[in-house]
Amino acid sequence: MFKHLACSAISVAAAMVCAAVPDAASASNLSDGTVTIGVLTDMSSIFSDIGGKGSVVAAQMAVDDFGGKVLGAPVKVISADHQNKTDVAATVARDWFDNQHVDMVEDMLPSSVALAVSNVAKEKHRIAIASGAGTTKLSNEACSPYTIQYSYDTYALTTSLVKAMARAGDNSWYFLTVDYALGASLEKDSVAALNAAGGKVAGESKHPMNASDLSSYLLQAQASHAKVIGLANAGADTVNAIKTAREFGITAPGKQKIAGLQMFISDVHSLGLQSAQGMMLTTPFYWDRDDESRAWSQRFYAKTGRMPTFVQAGVYSSTLHYLKAVQASGTDASDAVLAQMRKTPVNDFFAKNGTIRSDGLMVHDMYIAEVKSPQQSKKPWDYYTIKQTIPAQEAFAPLSASHCALVAAK
Repeated sequence: MFKHLACSAISVAAAMVCAAVPDAASASNLSDGTVTIGVLTDMSSIFSDIGGKGSVVAAQMAVDDFGGKVLGAPVKVISADHQNKTDVAATVARDWFDNQHVDMVEDMLPSSVALAVSNVAKEKHRIAIASGAGTTKLSNEACSPYTIQYSYDTYALTTSLVKAMARAGDNSWYFLTVDYALGASLEKDSVAALNAAGGKVAGESKHPMNASDLSSYLLQAQASHAKVIGLANAGADTVNAIKTAREFGITAPGKQKIAGLQMFISDVHSLGLQSAQGMMLTTPFYWDRDDESRAWSQRFYAKTGRMPTFVQAGVYSSTLHYLKAVQASGTDASDAVLAQMRKTPVNDFFAKNGTIRSDGLMVHDMYIAEVKSPQQSKKPWDYYTIKQTIPAQEAFAPLSASHCALVAAK
């Protein structure tokens, strides 16, 4: 029976997070008397601004806002840098599960890392929440009953944006694609949307992750005379491609357009509005969207000196959703917790009425945004104008189109 309610006040502007605290004896329902969350992310390379230390801060904020305990037991956050190597990521995850009693792994960007860690989590029957990975494989052919794809996928980032641009006349595209799982997924989903809108692919080229020089690839894109150069990459690769295109005059008025198929607010910050202005993008979260998102983001800013990316906001949201499920189910046993997470809607500053489907994908509204000009921006990090809300049922591929075996077995 619940004895009392412990409520953690987070700020005057933010809502209270309240967690029911049961008898101390209920801590015996936990596997080792502690709930441990591992944030596995890029701490030192091209994706560190997207996740990195900010993701660790976000996870700890969720734990603190929950009260620091669940079922009477302490909640601990640990972290590691996977160095963008799948073997390192899998080794860390295996050690965490076997030796450090980690109950849930968070973040897991980029997609190649998420796929590797998802396999280990499935083997160990532990929970993996991919807040940072976009490949649609995670909720399709590589789906797992122990993996949740939380913040976005490449279908949701690309489909509505590509169709809208193509129908407006930007209907021939050249794709500059990073050569790993994310790039392949971004390009595949974009091409499908382009074809559906009656557009055409003028060409494509693949580049290695963290490429030092993208000049030759961009010159090929320029020579294609495509109306749009679609950047199917992320992080520093996206930033470098846009900077190089500007330097070469590829995107001068009346010439080719650049479409960042996976753009983060950290990318826009690195580029500056002078270079990024006018770009269209899709995002699941923007810090300045409403009072609730602003209140949480200002708290995050106070701790990090930066506004959150949608990956970092997703880490907070999914960590809190996880802790609420542990509390409600009375155990940290993975199957029980996952069942509770799936049946409970996500309602917070990140998503309203978000739902976790049987394929592991959390579906929620997405937003098409335009990057402001320097003249339009009125305050620090005032970078986006939200142009359109894409309802969840339109933003994500329908469950009927999933190739996940969990869907077929249901």
